[in-house]
Amino acid sequence: MMADSLRQNLIEEGYDVDAAANGAEAVETFEHGAHHLVICDLQLPDVDGLELLRHIKDSRPTSEVIVVTGYGSVQRAVEATKAGAFYFVEKPFDFEELQLLIQKALEKQELRAWAADMRHQMSTRSEYFNIIGASKQMQTIYETIESVAKSDANVLIVGESGTGKELIANAIHYNSLRSKKRFIKVNCAALPKELIESELFGHTKGAFTGAHADKEGLVQHAAGGSLMLDEIAEMPIEMQPKLLRVLQERSCRKIGSEKTYPVDFRLISSTNRLPADAIRDGLLRDDLFYRISTITIHVPPLRERLDDIQLLTDHFLKMYAEKYDRPISGVSQAAYQRLFSHQWPGNVRELQNVIERAVLLAKNDQIEPVDLPFDNGAGPEGASAVTGWDVPPNMTLEDIEKFVIERTLQRTGGNKQKAANLLGIYRPRLYSKIRKYRIGEQAASQN
Repeated sequence: MMADSLRQNLIEEGYDVDAAANGAEAVETFEHGAHHLVICDLQLPDVDGLELLRHIKDSRPTSEVIVVTGYGSVQRAVEATKAGAFYFVEKPFDFEELQLLIQKALEKQELRAWAADMRHQMSTRSEYFNIIGASKQMQTIYETIESVAKSDANVLIVGESGTGKELIANAIHYNSLRSKKRFIKVNCAALPKELIESELFGHTKGAFTGAHADKEGLVQHAAGGSLMLDEIAEMPIEMQPKLLRVLQERSCRKIGSEKTYPVDFRLISSTNRLPADAIRDGLLRDDLFYRISTITIHVPPLRERLDDIQLLTDHFLKMYAEKYDRPISGVSQAAYQRLFSHQWPGNVRELQNVIERAVLLAKNDQIEPVDLPFDNGAGPEGASAVTGWDVPPNMTLEDIEKFVIERTLQRTGGNKQKAANLLGIYRPRLYSKIRKYRIGEQAASQN
């Protein structure tokens, strides 16, 4: 009677409810349904309610269980909680109180499902704020951006030219609490040595020859937003203490003025030099480096994330086919072979230019090797330059992938963790590909 009454009340509240008269019926009903929540009496006619609870949590751990008893045993309540019960209530219970528990239990389950979905998306997504890449290295970068974007921590992005450092900076700013404010970008390598201080901090009228009026600096324009100093290792060394002072004191002074004014910006810096090399060569002060690199993001070159080449190629192909209204539908296997074998000294930017050119010049409805601007033989730009291997001709995409995995495992002596790192993929994905291609037992043995 109590179960029927509770069932009717819950149906009236909009829930889809099944009822069972004993443990055996409950198990059968549960195993043939997709129930999110079970309300289970601990005293059942055929089984112990704790045993039913354990069966439910073992067979479907995500289902929540609220247990009910009329015996008020604290020990039983503790046992039920240890077995995974969401909550423990005594009979007679108030329906409104139980309904509140049901809502909280379902909210907990929804939150858990949402968190699991987010983790899955973060581990598999191939695009993030216009950044293309599904490799292990790129997933790590996405997670770092998610972790630091909401803070005001200074970020240094390190990577070769063409790897997408500016896109990562964009993702940090537009995912931050400052996203509604300006994002000012300064290329330190492009500004003349004589003008960089005036550009950054501003000047007063008459401060120097040609200063015909007061001028605000870019740090003022970035108020409330973010400032990106691109290629910061190219900033004149004598300017770096002045920037360091601004970062430390959060105030600035225009050239020709004795008055200081407060500044409020989040600094994102980038460099295509290794910071240790730049410091050793006297291009970057170590005290400034420590100030700007609270968080450092290393962007891998394209040759170290071969797994992303096809994703990037397909993205650029679609983009330029639409832009130039060209009926290009894909890339031939032979052309892909050349793309995979190329060294990519210009990284993603080079690949983008190659695909744009190929879309414009292609004679057929797909890109062929003749449409690509390089020769991928065993010469300096070919596979031997990248890997030391001669890639056999006329291979399919799957053949190329199998070939690269086999050679990488040989290079690492069968160590799959090292091979996965070199290939830019997660180790479980490498295991999956080893099984898919039935790669030799010796190479596939776990280290």
